[in-house]
Amino acid sequence: MKQISIALLLCLCTLAGFAQSGKALDLKEIVSGKFTPKNISGVIPIPGDGEHYSQMNADRTQIIKYSFKTGKPVEVLFDAATARECTFKTFDSYSFAPDGSKLLIATETTPIYRHSYTAVHYIYSLKRNLDGKINNIVEKLSDGGPQQVPVFSPDGNLVAFVRDNNIFLVKLLYGNSESQVTEDGKQNEVLNGIPDWVYEEEFSFNRALEFSADSQMLAFIRFDEKDVPSYSFPLFAGQAPHFTPFEKYPGEYTYKYPKTGEVNSKVSVHTFDIKSKVTRKINVPVDADGYIPRIRFTQDPNKLAVMTLNRHQNRFDLYFADPRSTVAKLALRDESDTYIRENVFDNIVFYPENFSFVSEKSGYNHLYWYSIGGNLLKQVTAGQYEVQEFLGYDPEEGSFYFSSNEESPMRSAIYKIDRKGKKTRLSSQAGTNSAQFSANMKYYMNRYSNLDTPTVITLNDNTGKTLATLMDNAALKQEISGYDMPRKEFFTFQTSDGTTLNGWMMKPADFSAGKKYPVLMYQYSGPGSQQVLDKFSVSWETYMASQGYIVVCVDGRGTGGRGAEFAKCTYLNLGIKEAKDQVETALYMGNQPYVDKNRIGIWGWSYGGYMTIMSMSEGTPVFKAGVAVAAVTDWNYYDTVYGERFMRTPKENAEGYKASSTFTRADKLHGNLLLVHGMADDNVHFQNCAEYAEQLVQLGKQFDMQVYTNRNHSIYGGNTRLHLYTRLTNFFNKELK
Repeated sequence: MKQISIALLLCLCTLAGFAQSGKALDLKEIVSGKFTPKNISGVIPIPGDGEHYSQMNADRTQIIKYSFKTGKPVEVLFDAATARECTFKTFDSYSFAPDGSKLLIATETTPIYRHSYTAVHYIYSLKRNLDGKINNIVEKLSDGGPQQVPVFSPDGNLVAFVRDNNIFLVKLLYGNSESQVTEDGKQNEVLNGIPDWVYEEEFSFNRALEFSADSQMLAFIRFDEKDVPSYSFPLFAGQAPHFTPFEKYPGEYTYKYPKTGEVNSKVSVHTFDIKSKVTRKINVPVDADGYIPRIRFTQDPNKLAVMTLNRHQNRFDLYFADPRSTVAKLALRDESDTYIRENVFDNIVFYPENFSFVSEKSGYNHLYWYSIGGNLLKQVTAGQYEVQEFLGYDPEEGSFYFSSNEESPMRSAIYKIDRKGKKTRLSSQAGTNSAQFSANMKYYMNRYSNLDTPTVITLNDNTGKTLATLMDNAALKQEISGYDMPRKEFFTFQTSDGTTLNGWMMKPADFSAGKKYPVLMYQYSGPGSQQVLDKFSVSWETYMASQGYIVVCVDGRGTGGRGAEFAKCTYLNLGIKEAKDQVETALYMGNQPYVDKNRIGIWGWSYGGYMTIMSMSEGTPVFKAGVAVAAVTDWNYYDTVYGERFMRTPKENAEGYKASSTFTRADKLHGNLLLVHGMADDNVHFQNCAEYAEQLVQLGKQFDMQVYTNRNHSIYGGNTRLHLYTRLTNFFNKELK
């Protein structure tokens, strides 16, 4: 399960130091994104060129080449208005061939699930004429229909993609001739080169298709989901969008969704020899019910990396397989008493003689450096902090680059460690920093914000020196200064068992210590998540604080940034400690002289919705009202990968599942509850809401309920989001004011 990545739901939202007298916040302005910081989209460091990066223009009509040194445009690489034989006016995204010689441009993008989509793709060669100009011709990748996950071969002469669950290969040197690699792909039965629903959602990827370094082989994962149980949800004609086929009789959408304890897809790894057209199955010693969350070719064309997890997800294995002999040899194993974090996969980066690895075997997430043969050479980082992302290695300097929260669990910074082990902090501003490095690791683009500062984007060299400021959102900061913005502050408190918890608090702009205020608590609370971060946002919570609420968010036990022991203490018993900590937060707030302890509410989305119900049913009657949006209500209803990672199977952990169910404590529900759910939620099924509502009905407990037709887990489209937040606002105003 992932918290939805929507600016409106970000909880860090205050601007200490901004004007305390001015215009009142308007809910429509909040929902419209008026206060969302501007960003730079479609940024890609140009492969093989350490001096330049590219980005899309705001109109999505051009791809422009920029200098890392100056941030100034150097050349327009592509312009839809002037390119020859170009049939589209705008595009959605693009990618480079690994050698930088071509572009793959995506148009007519249609989302499928969280990461997957189909699109009509075009090839655009960056090859230059004798006069140094680009040929400027657009070619359609395929006439057979939209494609998924197209990928260039390393030499730029081939493109592989998936259509209708089968893999196709296009040879660009032979008139874009197209051939079909697999034949057995079929909806809800077999997928080749793309993950099934649960892999995509919980292992966070959309392509299971890779070229070898010499462009001679294709490797792919095959998912056989024929035995996976299906789930269906209804579809109605609706509006925004409108589905004409369902105007008289509703339809339904059916897909494979393995709930905890049920059968997963059978997964296998295969290679395809492009020259001989021979397909082979790799002999990976993965458990029959295990997972293969990634494959990736190393820089050695004879070494295919295959990553596996057992079903409990507490044993991670990295194999190197020969794509022709099909023999796989174990290179690395990492084990845990609980579970392996899913961020391990993409922090493995292969170099000619080495690879990186991130593990929390020391108790904190740290960076390790291995030989390509699988021998540990050194632990690069150590200490009571978390490495958040490995950003790259510079072989010339022998330097490692990464982001970590060494300064504070609530902050992130960019660091460099040289070959002698000397560590240097590169990012100069305290808050939240992220970095995107050039191909040669000499430059990086830094994105920074804190509670008071909207996103600032700079170009820096690898010593941290700022070379150019690309965007500072000064106009937004000026705009905000004209509003009555609530003040925001961090705080900590100790629970009854001595645990220190981090939180933030927003007070109304006209806060008076002599008044008694209602409190609205927001939280997500999911394993490894964090909401208490030194990061900019203006959200619905900001609006509610402006309406006279004190808004509070606390990261309880089980959340991230504070090491494995803190994050994993909820293992096998989700919801128990987290709910206790939210109750203790309410008790703490109720003891503040400016709080009316009889007017405290709580809300959350997804895991946060689950936690709302669990907290209101904990047995301590501290909440007068709560809203649970898209909430899990029983882990028997959720998927195998996420649910079993933290709970194991219902058969193995029957008591844990019972204790973690909202049904078990439904008779103790205290306060007025509003349930909100989208009927087309492919992630947390409407079943969760419907069954829990029935439980409350049979217990004789009154509640409110809001259903959104044809809406998925994010509940948006047309006027939906404004309706949702208006509903929430009116509910809390009725119950708490």
